[in-house]
Amino acid sequence: MFEYFYPDEYLDSAYEIEFDRLYEEGYRGIIFDVDNTLVPHGAPADERAIGLFAHLKEVGYQCCLLSNNKEPRVRSFNDVVKVQYIFKAGKPKVSGYRRAMELMGTDEDSTLFVGDQIFTDVYGANRAGIRTILTKPIHPKEEIQIVLKRYLEKIVLFFYQRRK
Repeated sequence: MFEYFYPDEYLDSAYEIEFDRLYEEGYRGIIFDVDNTLVPHGAPADERAIGLFAHLKEVGYQCCLLSNNKEPRVRSFNDVVKVQYIFKAGKPKVSGYRRAMELMGTDEDSTLFVGDQIFTDVYGANRAGIRTILTKPIHPKEEIQIVLKRYLEKIVLFFYQRRK
């Protein structure tokens, strides 16, 4: 019943993903959500994010930020990490994920998605046929509509973890 909402992996942080191993497995592109996946909501790119993207580029990955936020927010983060980006993506619509793969020159089999929300990030990426990695939110402070969705996410995660 909930399968479209289940991630392929569920980790504490985007910063603990074994990106080098995944590259060896054939992944070449990574689509990232920004807020509460890489930095707290609305925060600028920090040293950890800058280091992550530098490493990913060095390994050989193409990266794209996919956000439902407006362009000034996404562009200000991207001005520091310097990858492709899509703002006002309309997640969970599949079109944003497909556009990101087009920008990176990757396909469903060579692309990962990393995000912190089930009903936008994971649901959309799963429907696009992309491997999904759900992370716990970096910071508890969130907009009210996200706080409400977190209660429903707990139900999905309960069944996800029982299935595992």
